[in-house]
Amino acid sequence: MASALTIGLYIAIGILVVVLAMGLINLTRTDDEQRSRSNQLMRMRVIVQAVVVGILVLLGIVVGSIQIF
Repeated sequence: MASALTIGLYIAIGILVVVLAMGLINLTRTDDEQRSRSNQLMRMRVIVQAVVVGILVLLGIVVGSIQIF
């Protein structure tokens, strides 16, 4: 279980880096859709960050670093 969560964590962090890079590249654009695209990328980044934190907490619980009870 821990190895599957670790692989999922690495994949989620990779997706987060890609979304962050897309957001930074979008800042250099000056077209009419730039503002809307920036908002969408920001929302996507926040969601992916929440998933990364959730996987990290689950991994801590499975490994035993975080005890619930």
